[in-house]
Amino acid sequence: MSSPNFRTDFDPRYGQAVDMVPGLQRIVCENPSPFTFHGTNTYLLGGDNVAVIDPGPPDEAHFEAILAAIGGRKVSHIIVTHTHMDHSPLARPLAEKTGAPIYAEGPHRPARPLNLGEINPLDASGDNEFAPDHVLQHGDVIEGDGWLLDCVFTPGHTANHMAFGWRDTDYLFPGDHVMAWATSIVAPPDGAMTDYMASLDLLLEQPQQIYFPGHGGRLEKAHAFVRALRSHRRMREQAVFQQVEKGQQRIPDMVAVIYRSTDKKLHRAAGLSVLAHLEDLVARGKVATEGPVALEGRFWVPD
Repeated sequence: MSSPNFRTDFDPRYGQAVDMVPGLQRIVCENPSPFTFHGTNTYLLGGDNVAVIDPGPPDEAHFEAILAAIGGRKVSHIIVTHTHMDHSPLARPLAEKTGAPIYAEGPHRPARPLNLGEINPLDASGDNEFAPDHVLQHGDVIEGDGWLLDCVFTPGHTANHMAFGWRDTDYLFPGDHVMAWATSIVAPPDGAMTDYMASLDLLLEQPQQIYFPGHGGRLEKAHAFVRALRSHRRMREQAVFQQVEKGQQRIPDMVAVIYRSTDKKLHRAAGLSVLAHLEDLVARGKVATEGPVALEGRFWVPD
């Protein structure tokens, strides 16, 4: 399979706690966009004591929906996959309301240092105020009411992205790294394609085959999908490389060819994805430049 079989059928049932499997509920925030699909998924994991995974954006209606779903139960953990503004801002208000500690890999940060004069085009999408109470590392285990989560460090979409495998089940929470409805955005300097591809390989080492992602519906037969997603990214990489071989130096022109069937509203994001592939190709010696500044001088960089 060279391309993933994306699935876009999804009923968000905004504000409702939907039972996914025993011990797991999902609440979808009403923040739809081309990048969030129907909205951000918040998960409640556990029984009498629950963990909240990805509380979501600063949305009062969603905050109240989470509290209503919790009901009289105690919140033992607040767990964040990554620090984009649609996932982490409600963590601190929820912690203040419930007394639960926040668990995450760390604060928001770029995947690489910014070059001289470079401005992060996605800076506003990062939750730069976020600070976890407990810093997680790859291989850490979080234990709650009837569940154990294995922490799987999956940088790429962001530098601090963490997935969580539900031990002794077939379920994994991949955040935004893998989603059934579309490919994840990998946009430098916020993210890095080299990291993203390595993280896909790491997910294939995990036993779980059903994913509950940050947006959209549950993903079945996850390993086959991840392998197809990896092939899809390699196909995009080859298309970018072919454009370079043809002497093309303007990323918008590359996007017009490579993403000609993609909605033009997404072409700016696609341009950042092309840049991510170019940085990866340079890092691997497939495209010759003299460092990242030379890369910016040679190729048009989205602003």
